[in-house]
Amino acid sequence: MDHSPELRLLFHRLNNQLGIILAHAELLEAKAADEMNRARAAQVVTSALEAMGTANEIRRQTSTAPDSQ
Repeated sequence: MDHSPELRLLFHRLNNQLGIILAHAELLEAKAADEMNRARAAQVVTSALEAMGTANEIRRQTSTAPDSQ
């Protein structure tokens, strides 16, 4: 089953938004003045990467799921 154009657009938008979050978190991590803020930014980086992986897994599973009709 291929994704509909609407679903592809949603995945594209989600990945773009997560990419922006990831880039900003990495910047914050690199420029953090102290270890506490660096650790907080690192948590956001990790979470954004996990969210991107989850979105990709959902996309993969929905593209290989048998047609339920």
